[in-house]
Amino acid sequence: MSETRRGTLTAIFYALGANGGIALSKFLAALYTGSGAMLAEAIHSTADCANQLLLLVGLRQARKPANADHPLGHGRVVYFWSMMVAQLLFGMGAVFSVVGGVKRLNAPSEISNPYVALVVLAVAVGLEGFSLRGALRQIRKAAPGKPFLRWFRETRQSELMVVAGEDIAALIGLSLALVAVCLTLVTGNPVYDAWGSIAVGVVLGVVSLAVLVEVKSLIVGESVNPELRRAISEFVAAQPEVRDVISIITLAWGDRIVIAIQAEMTEAASASRLVDDINAVEARIQEKWPFAAWVFFEPDHRRPQRDKA
Repeated sequence: MSETRRGTLTAIFYALGANGGIALSKFLAALYTGSGAMLAEAIHSTADCANQLLLLVGLRQARKPANADHPLGHGRVVYFWSMMVAQLLFGMGAVFSVVGGVKRLNAPSEISNPYVALVVLAVAVGLEGFSLRGALRQIRKAAPGKPFLRWFRETRQSELMVVAGEDIAALIGLSLALVAVCLTLVTGNPVYDAWGSIAVGVVLGVVSLAVLVEVKSLIVGESVNPELRRAISEFVAAQPEVRDVISIITLAWGDRIVIAIQAEMTEAASASRLVDDINAVEARIQEKWPFAAWVFFEPDHRRPQRDKA
């Protein structure tokens, strides 16, 4: 198992443990207090637990060996499961929260023992912060010094993207729920609790759509991140057997990558020698980047561009 995959698993287990405890405490508090915002948060945490289980299913399936029908293996299946998780986050979290909030706007109900809800929400903030800290630690290992939003746009680790997105949505949602319960407590008006539920749903929907956009791009087929793509191109161009790099195509494939190179080689005494030169370059690439599971090399000549009329 690669270091990247182990780090992702650690982040998922952190999130699963935290969300399991949070979901149970929120359901108990929602039943005890009658808070709609709290119930929305409980459903959200339950959906998060299901999300993490689906991600684990995806990681397990990605380990299946290659076969005749899937010659490059099953690594990209993690993108499918990440997409399912994003949809689940939207379906079970966002829609339920908004619908529940609208119902409570039409039929407001008092919150009993709001202090219990405040304590549970405060504890949940701490646990979600612990989970997010674990995810951010793995992100810093994968992309040291890179701003989070840039990492989110450029990462090919869909599972870690989903976990981080869930944790951020959870912390924002918890903060909104805290504000809603406090306003209800101070004013005695339960309408704030209903608006808190709607606000939580909106946050979940925004995060879900952001994750879906990124995962869709991965499913369509994305190259590796720009820094790695540039490093591979420079490395190939620096090899003594390579005279000129014509084109390099990279493709993210789960925790592995595919590299296709078209290059003009230096003069070789024979076809056998040319093959040896190509094999030597491929071996160096895979030695430097062990996760480059497939390297396809096409020797060619750069074709002169035709003058445009």
